[in-house]
Amino acid sequence: MRIARLRAAALVLVSAAGATAASAQAPRPPGVVVVAAGDIAVCHAQGDEQTAALADSIGGEVLALGDNAYPRGSTRDYTACYGPSWGRLRARTHPTPGNHDYTTPRAVPYFSYFGAAAGRPGLGYYSFDLGAWHVVSLNSNVGMEAGTPQERWLRTDLAAHPARCTLAFWHHARFSSGPHGSTPNMALLWKVLQDAGADLVLSGHDHHYERFAPMDADGRVDPRRGMRSFVVGTGGGETYPFLRQRVPGSEKRWADGFGVLKLVLEPDRYEWEFVAVGGRRVDHGHERCH
Repeated sequence: MRIARLRAAALVLVSAAGATAASAQAPRPPGVVVVAAGDIAVCHAQGDEQTAALADSIGGEVLALGDNAYPRGSTRDYTACYGPSWGRLRARTHPTPGNHDYTTPRAVPYFSYFGAAAGRPGLGYYSFDLGAWHVVSLNSNVGMEAGTPQERWLRTDLAAHPARCTLAFWHHARFSSGPHGSTPNMALLWKVLQDAGADLVLSGHDHHYERFAPMDADGRVDPRRGMRSFVVGTGGGETYPFLRQRVPGSEKRWADGFGVLKLVLEPDRYEWEFVAVGGRRVDHGHERCH
């Protein structure tokens, strides 16, 4: 009887060891794929159709980073220009409005076109979760100062969603070496995000691609607590050259055409890859969340 019990115990140990080894060798679960670009659709041009085809080939969730339909963000601009290209991605698109969307009063066509995906009409800021990540869409066309509804909402939202990894996106880039340059009045919301431990920011507005090191709200490189940001204004609108001096913290710049940023969001890290139309990988890397 004792020998039988010893044999049974040995089998349990062998089985447990095998399970542990199998667990150690199991592949990481796939991350959530995100495709992002802004400054997108121009009627009678081909750039937006090319980037839409690129987004089709990548799959995943889509972030539209503002100035989605030129020139005025009108109903016609959305139906005739955006609709035939990026419009086919609408079911998986999370948008933010740009200044051209507000050329039409109160950006009414933008909110009408995207519906509930754009957040409450007239506000344009909202949040959602992708896998283990919390994602915040802000509206850089409305009040962002201390005490404004958007600033108060952001603090409340971040407190209610203390995720390990957080991504935020809006239209006007806090930091940019392009013709529009950096946007100082984004500094407060940047600090709110940074204080909450956010990791990643995406914007458009300048029509180029630019990657920044992790930065604090005042423009200092801060590898420990700063947020990494990307300017991805390469969705189809005419590209801009780099006319300004390189902003401190800028690590990669490209303005030779159109493309999209691909992100893979894993529970504790992210990977990035900027893919130009035609499939060329212009930039890539990875980093752990705070």
